[in-house]
Amino acid sequence: MKMWKREAGRTSLVCNGPEVCPACFWSLGQADAERNAATGGKARPGDEGCGPLCCSRRGACFTVSLLLLLAMLAGLLAVATVLGHPPRTPETHSCVTLANRTGFLCHDRRHCVPAHAVCDGIRTCPHGEDEAESLCRDVPQSLPGFLLTTCGDPASWIYSDQKCDGTNNCGDCSDELSPVTACPPCGPGWWRCTPTVFTYCSCVPRALCRDGVQHCSDWSDEYSCPGP
Repeated sequence: MKMWKREAGRTSLVCNGPEVCPACFWSLGQADAERNAATGGKARPGDEGCGPLCCSRRGACFTVSLLLLLAMLAGLLAVATVLGHPPRTPETHSCVTLANRTGFLCHDRRHCVPAHAVCDGIRTCPHGEDEAESLCRDVPQSLPGFLLTTCGDPASWIYSDQKCDGTNNCGDCSDELSPVTACPPCGPGWWRCTPTVFTYCSCVPRALCRDGVQHCSDWSDEYSCPGP
């Protein structure tokens, strides 16, 4: 604070106490005193406790201090942007398809992709998250558990919606027959028999009935099955 002081018939400009420069953290008045002591000079009357630059440069020191603070904040933001945190793997959720099978719920929570369509090279979700690198980089280890089913051979696996679909997906029918899998009886679109073709396990599609080709070991698909 600047004050005009009248002493012994003269007027001098003084500061109301020593001013500390916030950017440099030292008293300008003290600096002047040290400079005068080093050069052998004497302080001017009215300068006690405050240097001549104390009042005039207070605003400049405050501005420099503010600029330094802003520069530090900008540096911290830059470092945080460059380094950042590793991107989190988006959460995955299961859903039920229109065919009443296990599916993969897209991030829009509207589209349910069949389990076997995940990581098949075709982007089915609107934003392609069913083919995301984090999901498909190391199949099957990178897939969530609800998308997988283990076959009779623990080293073999299938997609969960391929279990109990009437087709021999595991290769040993363990995905269709007990004791590994307890599947419901053949549905209305299937004919129950012991197939002779390796594609099926305990049922054959009724569309194959009476087509002139044996699909059941007892030929029931040709003589007993009424067809679709």
